Amino acid sequence: MIKPDPAELQREIEFSLPIQIKFSDIDGYLHVNNGVYFNYFEHARAMFLYQVCDWNIMEIGSVVGRIEMDYFRPIHIDDKVNALVKCSRIGNTSFDLEQYLVGETKDGESYTFAKSICILVSVDMKTMKPMPLPENYRAKLQPKS
Repeated sequence: MIKPDPAELQREIEFSLPIQIKFSDIDGYLHVNNGVYFNYFEHARAMFLYQVCDWNIMEIGSVVGRIEMDYFRPIHIDDKVNALVKCSRIGNTSFDLEQYLVGETKDGESYTFAKSICILVSVDMKTMKPMPLPENYRAKLQPKS
C-alpha cells in the first residue's frame, strides 16, 4: 500500500475541510478510534456535496453503496487534520469520492493519516430507488482542468 504525499494531495485537491478532534474521539490507546475516521469522512462528504454541488438532499439523496478505507498513521488529539475530497469517477447513477485525512502532528511533521474511496448512489427520495445523476450535479462533480 503506497502512502500518498500529504503536500502533493493538498496541491492537487481543491476541497479541504478542517476536522475538529474531540476528546470523545480518543480511545484507550490514546489516539482517534478507527471507527471515528468514518465519521470524519462522512462529514467531509456531506460538506463537499453541499458546498461544491449545492446538493438538495430533500429531492435527490446520495446513499453509500460501498466504502473502503486505508489507515496509514494514528491520529492523536493534538494533531491538526484536514479532510480532502474529490470526485474520481462519475457513472450513470453512481459516483466515487476519493478522500484523505492529512495534516500535522504537534511536532509539525506532515502526514497522510488515511484514505477512503466511497461509491455514492443518487436516489429518488420519494421511491428510494437509484436514479440517473442530474446534469447540474454531474457538471459540478467534474474535476476542474
